[in-house]
Amino acid sequence: MRRVQDERGDATTETVLVTPVLLLLIALVVQFALWYHASHVAEAAAQEGARGARAFGGSAAAGQERAEHFLAETGPTIVVDPEVTATRDAGTARVEVRGHAPSVVPGMRWAVAASAESPTERFTGQP
Repeated sequence: MRRVQDERGDATTETVLVTPVLLLLIALVVQFALWYHASHVAEAAAQEGARGARAFGGSAAAGQERAEHFLAETGPTIVVDPEVTATRDAGTARVEVRGHAPSVVPGMRWAVAASAESPTERFTGQP
């Protein structure tokens, strides 16, 4: 009987010690999932912007506008503080998207960056 009385409260102590660690691990998994999703949204926005910039008669401004519109429509809270830059020359169009994933764990700010490059469309006049 004496041994059982000495171990009273052990389960409570273990729960108090393990619960914060378990909650932190769950928060880290959710944080990673948000970063992963934000990375894919940024990549899709960069590809959409590159499609707009590479089109015949398109421009870098059109690609940037298309990528920004995609981000605003798809998930304005998925990529936090997005910055879109687009360039186009005679041969290629390139769009870069940078931002951050939403933060679940305080103090963690995971960067998101994506770029897409494509040859520009041009009319050659040859059949």
